[in-house]
Amino acid sequence: MARKTRPPVKANDLRGFKYFDMVLPLLARLHQAGTTDDKAHSRRLFYDQYAALLLLYFFNPILTSLNGLLQASELDKVRQVTGCGHVSKGSFSEAQGVFEASLLEGIIAELAEQVAPVSPPQEWAALKDLVAVDGSLLPALPRMAWALWLDEQHTAAKIHVHFEVLRGIPQRVSVTVGNGSETEQLRRQLQPGRLYVIDRGYAEYQLFQDIIDAKSSFIGRIRDNAVWEVVEERPVSAKAWAAGVRRDLVVWLGCEQSGKAFKQKLRVIEVATGKTLANGKPEVLLLATDRLDLEADLVALGYRFRWGVELFFRWLKRILGMRHLIAESANGVRIQVYVAIIASLLLSLWVGKKPTKRTYEMFCFFFAGWASEQELIAHIGKLHQQKEDSS
Repeated sequence: MARKTRPPVKANDLRGFKYFDMVLPLLARLHQAGTTDDKAHSRRLFYDQYAALLLLYFFNPILTSLNGLLQASELDKVRQVTGCGHVSKGSFSEAQGVFEASLLEGIIAELAEQVAPVSPPQEWAALKDLVAVDGSLLPALPRMAWALWLDEQHTAAKIHVHFEVLRGIPQRVSVTVGNGSETEQLRRQLQPGRLYVIDRGYAEYQLFQDIIDAKSSFIGRIRDNAVWEVVEERPVSAKAWAAGVRRDLVVWLGCEQSGKAFKQKLRVIEVATGKTLANGKPEVLLLATDRLDLEADLVALGYRFRWGVELFFRWLKRILGMRHLIAESANGVRIQVYVAIIASLLLSLWVGKKPTKRTYEMFCFFFAGWASEQELIAHIGKLHQQKEDSS
C-alpha cells in the first residue's frame, strides 16, 4: 500500500507563537555560540534559531517529523519568529554537533526561578522543599550506537529529572545513555536544603548518606529484605494510621557490612497501600528517612507525592511529543530534551501557578487539536482572574 503523503503545513495550522515572547530574549544570548570556527561567516542557522525551531515543534502536534519541521521553516510567519530562513536537513543535522547543549541549562534555571513559589497548606508545610527524582527511557534508533541500553538492537536515551513537587516544575535535568546509573546522576546533582523523595531503584545506602552529607534529606523506599536494629518504636497516631502507617521505627539501618555507610540513626516507616499481593498478603511499603522530626503521616504523604514526576514524564512524552527523537547524536538529544523542558516551563509561567487537573486537560485538548488557542487563552484568563480575586 502506498504511503499517504501529508498535505503541506500552512501558517494558520501552527500555534504557540505567543510563548516565544518570553523566551526569545533569553535564547538571543546564544546567537553567537558555536560560531568561532565560522571564519567565512557563512553560517545560516544559529543556536537561538535552532532552539526556536525545536520549540515550534513541541508547541505544534501537527509537526510529527523532522521533515514537517523543516517544511514549516519555509513559512514567512515562522521565519519572522525564529529569525532564520529555510533550514535544510544538512544544516539541522550539523547543528547537533555545533551547539553545546549545556548552554541551555542556565535558561532552564532562569525560567524555573521565575515560576511563582507555592505556599502549601499549613498541615504539610514541612514538605515545601520536596523534590521527586526519577529517570525515564526515550527509545532510540538502532543506528544511534552511543545510546547503549540492552544490546546493539535495543538503544535508548534516559532522562533524569528533579521535579519540584509543589510548584509542579522540573528543576534539574540530565540525559545519559539508556543504562546510565540513576543513583550516580542523583549523586552528581545533589543540592543543599532539599527533601528528596526517591523510589526503590535508588535504595543505595551510601547514596542516602551522601544526601545527608550534602545537607539535604530524603524519603526513600527500601527493599523488602532490608534489615535493621530497632532503637525505638514510636506510637502510631490515629492520623498516621488513617494514612496507612502501621509502624514507625527509629533504627540503625543495615547489617554489619552495609550499616557502615550511616553516621546516624534513621527511621523506617511501614505503610500499608491497601492493595493485596499475589500471595494474598497486604502490600506494605518500607520507607526510610533521616527526618526524625516529620510526622509519620507526612512521610507517607511525601512518598505519594513522588507520583508527580511520573505524571511529568507522561506529559513530556505523550503530550509534548518527547517520545519521538528528531535528533540522533548524544548532544542533539540533550538539546531536544532541554528545549522540551523549556517549553514546559513556559507553559507553567503562562498559567501563573501549578496547573490543576482541568488546566492539564485543556493543554492536552489544545495540543491534540481539540481545543482552539482562543479556548485555551480564555481558560487561562479565568485562572488569572481567580488569582487576582484571591490576592
